[in-house]
Amino acid sequence: MTNLFSKLSPFAPLVLRLTISFVMLWFGLNQVLNPESWTGFVPAWITDVGFDPVTFIYLNGAAEIILGSLLALGIATRVIAFLLFLHMTGIVIEVGLTPIGVRDIGLAGALLFLSLHQEQN
Repeated sequence: MTNLFSKLSPFAPLVLRLTISFVMLWFGLNQVLNPESWTGFVPAWITDVGFDPVTFIYLNGAAEIILGSLLALGIATRVIAFLLFLHMTGIVIEVGLTPIGVRDIGLAGALLFLSLHQEQN
């Protein structure tokens, strides 16, 4: 079994990149298709500065779709992963150590890995 894992280990970054892309695309599409169900997650300061929560959700969802697509395609992977890492870190800071925040710490760590990892040819 160890030999099999050794042979497959070069594919680990690809698997991580594609699965994280799927997560970003899933959340982004859900936000764009049903923004009203996400407005409860919009931080209070967004509305305090006069920004419409539904518009914020549309913009966030569109950004996650675009960045998730670029990540899936392997376009500027390290830069895109780092931008998504910053995005997830912002969510963690906003929601704190809740179940959502802890999950997003894991996603942020995976994105940080992708931004730091140098593909080997």
